[in-house]
Amino acid sequence: MDLRRRMRAELAKVSPAVRLAASLEACERLKPQLHCAAAILFFAPLPDELDLWPVLEDALARGISCALPSFNSTTQTYSARLITNLENQIVPGQFGVREPHPSCTEIPMDQFNLILVPGMAFDLEGNRLGRGLGFYDRILANISRLKCGVCHDGQLFPKIPSESSDVRLDFVLTPSKLVRCKS
Repeated sequence: MDLRRRMRAELAKVSPAVRLAASLEACERLKPQLHCAAAILFFAPLPDELDLWPVLEDALARGISCALPSFNSTTQTYSARLITNLENQIVPGQFGVREPHPSCTEIPMDQFNLILVPGMAFDLEGNRLGRGLGFYDRILANISRLKCGVCHDGQLFPKIPSESSDVRLDFVLTPSKLVRCKS
């Protein structure tokens, strides 16, 4: 898809310093929302994604149940695993992304109040363009809980191409705003 290719090129231009500043702004925007959630599915960021790890640390300190996606190479799917200690329970995953150790307890997706979702592009209607492998589409397919996309400001568009089978998000968080989607 042309938009995916364009976004990869644009994100590659973002310097580490700009990414860090944008990540810190997004973290500050997200922190006030933590009081609403008893259980949150975070994601471990890829190098071009906003890094919400400080919010994950804060949520754990507050006693909020936190999980990260964990890849099952046998089924080629992701599940969520509960984490309580970032120093001892995080390991490199299948794609080089940080994941919970396989010994961490698996938690059903419907147990989360908030699911934070990365992507390549988002729009104001809650549509999301992923990286093209469909992993998050499968995670989100049967979830009715609050779903929030997380992206740089330049990844949020008025409208992006979507299909009727795409799962819409409820919110999109950027460093400068938290948008309630029109869906």
